Amino acid sequence: MSKTYIIAEAGVNHNGDINLAKKLVDIAVSAQANAVKFQTFKTENIISMDAPKADYQIVTTGGKESQFEMLKKLELSFSEFKELKAYCDKRSIEFLSTPFDFESADFLIDELNLQMIKIPSGEITNAPLINHIARKSSKVILSTGMSTLSEVEAALAVIAFGFLRRDETPTIEAFKTAFISLEGQRLLKERVTLLHCTTEYPAPVQDVNLLAMNTMRNAFGLQVGYSDHTEGIAVPIAAVTLDAAIIEKHITYDKQADGPDHKASLSPEELKHMVEGIRQVELAKGSGLKIPSGSELKNLNIARKSIVARKEIRKGEAFTVENLSIKRPGKGLSPFQYWDLLMKTAIRDFDKDEEISFL
Repeated sequence: MSKTYIIAEAGVNHNGDINLAKKLVDIAVSAQANAVKFQTFKTENIISMDAPKADYQIVTTGGKESQFEMLKKLELSFSEFKELKAYCDKRSIEFLSTPFDFESADFLIDELNLQMIKIPSGEITNAPLINHIARKSSKVILSTGMSTLSEVEAALAVIAFGFLRRDETPTIEAFKTAFISLEGQRLLKERVTLLHCTTEYPAPVQDVNLLAMNTMRNAFGLQVGYSDHTEGIAVPIAAVTLDAAIIEKHITYDKQADGPDHKASLSPEELKHMVEGIRQVELAKGSGLKIPSGSELKNLNIARKSIVARKEIRKGEAFTVENLSIKRPGKGLSPFQYWDLLMKTAIRDFDKDEEISFL
């Protein structure tokens, strides 16, 4: 059974400080996450100067500064990301980062040689960026927050087109053709994982809709995981019971730190508990075969019952409802044979409570 791939989402919780970013790497390593993921962007490339903040960003960081000003303070340079990637290599944890613009995507793929790129929920309609990433990357994780099934399909069509690396001009019809082609479908199944997600921070539990994971899996035949923004660890652990291939969860060094995402993130201890819980659920899921487990076998005869003599029974005496009983342990004749036994006579003497050992 393959293990769930656990991504500790550091995001921008480093607050623009490389040393805090390394601290987040250490937290992910300590919790035994499989990867730690950041966000790579040039603020000028992704947001207008007057773009408003989301409501949750206003709650966590105030309303005085613009979203541009907020993100600019959370930006790490490409040279700092090189240092961060080297630090992750040293700590033996996979470094991942989400690009939000062409320049950042090229940097992550061409210079840091990342084999897997995550496309965030907010970019699911950004066909030019999706196509660019698909043409260059080996594997793609597509987050699907705020999207409909048809929007997910449209994004997958762009990815299929990019994977095929055809010279034709990108068009909606070309995307559709790539999506329905046998080669396009093969590449999607080999190289894409979808992430179900609720894009709110924190996400209300009643809005999570985990069963949408099954809907996407059935619709596209791809691996599906879950990116969680709820408070606590119950929901991501529950997602593992639905065969989540990936679990992604924001982490922080301090939930009270300044910044937009800290309050909706896990503390170091909570991250450890989540990883431990996921690994326990993986073991508990088992093979699906309904058979006694190894640990149960020793209790089988103790817990089950067999047919015994209710009182002394003499040889040649008929077995009756009055002289038979069913009691533990279960080493003798199965109670399933009770009615067959009522038609027979004893071939020897039986003491009270003695197991009936023949039919």
